[in-house]
Amino acid sequence: MKKLILTVFVLFALTGCYKDDLLLPDIKQDLKPELQIANSVGIKLESAFVTKEVSMNVKLDKSGTVTLKIFDIGNKVVSKETINVKEGDNVLKIYTSSLPSSAYRIGLFDNSGIMLGITDFNKIN
Repeated sequence: MKKLILTVFVLFALTGCYKDDLLLPDIKQDLKPELQIANSVGIKLESAFVTKEVSMNVKLDKSGTVTLKIFDIGNKVVSKETINVKEGDNVLKIYTSSLPSSAYRIGLFDNSGIMLGITDFNKIN
């Protein structure tokens, strides 16, 4: 009986040491093709034509804090948000329902104010 209990305990201990992160999916495989970025740093929208919301990929070569600014056609900042991102791909949602129909530009800036990427979109009804 002691051997059986010892064998079961050893089996539980060995299976408890299994590397769990092998079961995690590769994020790049789950990323939609329209959101993939080839460079190590950048910003990309799912679509250039937006109604209420759009998915966006922010890709960085290191973790940190970045600022997203939305500029109108007159280059005036209409929205600004600071977010924490991890290294690699970060899929975010941009909600645009409060913006009037027009052309806009989203800029990605590091905490020093240096522009890391920029992309354009058109808000339609």
